[in-house]
Amino acid sequence: MSVYGGRSAASPGARTNGLAVAGLVCGILGLFFLSFVLGPLAIIFGAIALRQKTGSLGMAKAGLILGIVDVVLFIVLLAVVASGGFSWYVGG
Repeated sequence: MSVYGGRSAASPGARTNGLAVAGLVCGILGLFFLSFVLGPLAIIFGAIALRQKTGSLGMAKAGLILGIVDVVLFIVLLAVVASGGFSWYVGG
């Protein structure tokens, strides 16, 4: 049990990279909204965070990968719409 104002469990040298967090958030949101904007942003933020090598490399990699998935998903959906799309027929 810790006392108010006592030492935290985190080490003093462990810091979260803000760009890694931004890349991860943009990558996750890009799966659902505005993938043509948030996907490239996630790629940029994740790549910059990986180059800094300060901390949160897992988040930076995840943001980079999700950004790539967002862009690929947008291109696939764009191709489906351009080819006439698909239709659902329900009924008799």
